[in-house]
Amino acid sequence: MNSYRKTARIVGVLFITAMVTGMLRYFILDPILDAPDYLINVSTNESQVIIGVLFFYIMAVAVVGIAIVIYPILKKHNEALALGYVAARIVEGVLFLVAILAILTLWTLSQEFVKAGAPDASYLQAAGELLLAVRYWAYNVLWPITLSLGALMFYYLLYQSKLIPRWLSVWGFIGAILFPVAWLSLFGPTISGPFLLPLVVNEVVLAVWLIVKGFSPSAIASGSGNTDINEV
Repeated sequence: MNSYRKTARIVGVLFITAMVTGMLRYFILDPILDAPDYLINVSTNESQVIIGVLFFYIMAVAVVGIAIVIYPILKKHNEALALGYVAARIVEGVLFLVAILAILTLWTLSQEFVKAGAPDASYLQAAGELLLAVRYWAYNVLWPITLSLGALMFYYLLYQSKLIPRWLSVWGFIGAILFPVAWLSLFGPTISGPFLLPLVVNEVVLAVWLIVKGFSPSAIASGSGNTDINEV
């Protein structure tokens, strides 16, 4: 039972790590990349870009780590969905890496742009727009959809297994449905916030719950019993 307690704590810490690094990445990188003169800004803020990319990378490792660490427990209740959740998280990590590579390439491009000078660097501007498009499609479009699909499997498994209170699983399930709708800006900016908050706050509560309370002992026992039956 101590191993399950340790697993719960690790998963909780990984959730918090992914959220904190994701927020830091946003506040550090987005003001630079979203500015009209981003090609100059990236070059003149190299340290800030490197730190932001580092946080982005830690976020990618954390989200994949969540699924890998919790997989042995989830598979005892539904192996197919547990594998689906791992696959979704790995895809998330790959999308993050694509966005990271686009940003790092943009950093190199920015240095060349500054050397060449704006009048003689129109082709670099075109390349910069292409890299921003890669980042946009990977992080702003494909990622929220993938996150939602993975979260739906994750919270369904938690609801089915009763590893955490069912009200917390239902909350996360609803948040997973609303999250991509809000992220893709189908609503105005003043409306999208409330649609994003359910899943964001839920993950904070879930992380704290796992660190403090852990998984339900009865659910763990039930999952072990199911495994024994399947092995027979």
